[in-house]
Amino acid sequence: MGMNMGSGIGRRGGSRGRAPMAEINVTPFVDVMLVLLIIFMVTAPLLVTGVPVDLPESRANALEQEQEPVQISIDTEGRVFVDDEELSRGALETRLRDIAAEQDPEDPRQIMLRGDKTLDYGLIMGVMGELNRAGLSRVSLVTTGSSETP
Repeated sequence: MGMNMGSGIGRRGGSRGRAPMAEINVTPFVDVMLVLLIIFMVTAPLLVTGVPVDLPESRANALEQEQEPVQISIDTEGRVFVDDEELSRGALETRLRDIAAEQDPEDPRQIMLRGDKTLDYGLIMGVMGELNRAGLSRVSLVTTGSSETP
């Protein structure tokens, strides 16, 4: 006296039905990650600096810093920028005095001076003189790494 239960098609949990898929399809995830990688690779070099300056090369080591330094850039035409803001000579003197007044005497702010390598030496020394008169003594000259090996 047996009982016929049917073929098992359409029943849940039957031994003859399809088992649930336990694998994750990672192809869309990989596609999205590759697109994001390409976007970051293209945009990362653009975020480094706002003022295009052709820096000279040096074999010096990078400096350790606790706080964000003030970026002073001089481009090929001799225009002076303080943190991506173009300033005239008179405005530069005022801005440097404001920066000196705001800093902590125990921990003075680092000044990063970036000058194009084709500039006249006197122009860079003029900006350094303004820094000295304002009382900003922690000045670093920014260069690119040397392609020469020691």
